[in-house]
Amino acid sequence: MRRPGLHRQHGRNAGGSGFKGMIAKLSIAAAVLLICTLSLFFSTSKPSNVQSSFRTEIRLGELWTNADSDGWRPSSTPRSHWHPPPSKSNGYLRVRCNGGLNQQRTAISNAVLAARIMNATLVLPELDANSFWHDESGFHGIYDVEHFIQTLRFDVKIVESIPENEKNGKKKKIKAFQLRPPRDAPISWYTTDALKKMKEHGAIYLTPFSHRLAEEIDDPEYQRLRCRVNYHALRFKPHIMKLSESIVDKLRSQGPFMSIHLRFEMDMLSFAGCFDIFTPEEQKILKKYREENFAPKKLVYNERRAIGKCPLTPEEVGLILHALGFDNSTRIYLAAGELFGGDRFMNPFRSLFPRLENHTSVDHSEELAENTRGLAGSAVDYMVCLLSDIFMPTYDGPSNFANNLLGHRLYYGFRTTIRPDRKALAPIFIDREKGRMAGFDDAVRKVMLKTNFGEPHKRVSPESFYTNSWPECFCQTTPKNPADKCPPNDVLSDMHKELNKQATDTNSTKL
Repeated sequence: MRRPGLHRQHGRNAGGSGFKGMIAKLSIAAAVLLICTLSLFFSTSKPSNVQSSFRTEIRLGELWTNADSDGWRPSSTPRSHWHPPPSKSNGYLRVRCNGGLNQQRTAISNAVLAARIMNATLVLPELDANSFWHDESGFHGIYDVEHFIQTLRFDVKIVESIPENEKNGKKKKIKAFQLRPPRDAPISWYTTDALKKMKEHGAIYLTPFSHRLAEEIDDPEYQRLRCRVNYHALRFKPHIMKLSESIVDKLRSQGPFMSIHLRFEMDMLSFAGCFDIFTPEEQKILKKYREENFAPKKLVYNERRAIGKCPLTPEEVGLILHALGFDNSTRIYLAAGELFGGDRFMNPFRSLFPRLENHTSVDHSEELAENTRGLAGSAVDYMVCLLSDIFMPTYDGPSNFANNLLGHRLYYGFRTTIRPDRKALAPIFIDREKGRMAGFDDAVRKVMLKTNFGEPHKRVSPESFYTNSWPECFCQTTPKNPADKCPPNDVLSDMHKELNKQATDTNSTKL
């Protein structure tokens, strides 16, 4: 039965009643549209089986514990048939990983995946440590090589160097053909251009190799391989692990502690173009560094600041923590290089949080001083930040130490992170500088309530896969979606059997 007043009217009063009917129809249409819009919003903003609602209040006690996992746990084990690397490969793959620790870890993970895609034998990646860190420790000096090769034995073949090729009784060294991969190259580039040159020359050398393989790949097994490399195979050398654990033990002996990656350094400030808060002499140094290291670009400080493109100052970091309820008894480990501007910028932060430490203040030993130079020092900072109870990056921009660490902490058990929304906080800080301080703490808390504190959440561009590998590298024991089900515990045992069988078959063929 039709509702009265909603069917078409006929007769003498058709004009007036028709108008009323039209209004009624429009009202219902508007209501339906609103319901559909809300339904679409909630269905897209909250993926299945993931906690995406924001907090209604910030409880300090909860921040000192891991974030709510919502039933998810890390898992990068294959969930479909994953054959071991064939006995015969298409050639050797060499790569040179440039940049800092984060870029290098990303590049190594991408190199393993590229070798898998091309059925290539991976030569132990080269770390461009000399130009960035002014040391020559290389892969052997930072990572546990044996563990790396053994962990990835089901995925790729890895050798420490390209062996000599024996032909007609003569040994000849294979010369790798050098290629420059496109930035964020698709898989198709590796299976065509790169593979063609590999088959022609027997080996290729990809340099530089930072961000040279697309991050978003529509194959969850390939993404899980990246996680196996980054979070399982790449283990620092024993002496770095021992030093890191020693620092963490000393810090935790006095209770929980927070780590902060205070990215207020010359290179990042120059990159961001945030000069105006510095003296004329300091601005000259920053501008010179920018001219020498970055492409020319007109950057206006006030515009950059207003959209959150400037790194937080140490004082701003302290004000955020104070607004969240942390007091001056909070113990903080600082992972940072040389802070630009020195005590002039650090003193306001230190007055709010005097219990500040870094690896040299926690441990004064000669062993620490000798083993924390260059890349090794960054590795120690990385491990302390990974193991800290709370981690706070102050500038999680592109190619940054913090990006990989955020992803590692998520994978390590949803460990709490505090990620300031610089864009949303910028007008609050600008108002404060102009003397409008009323309601400052409340305004900061409102912004921070809308941020993620380490819970599982949907990856949305420009967030990197290496910052958030959910859902590909996570699983649930009782999922709503079968694709999210955790693999059986004996899957690695099955892979080991298949690898042994292949080795046996290969030996039988030789005989």
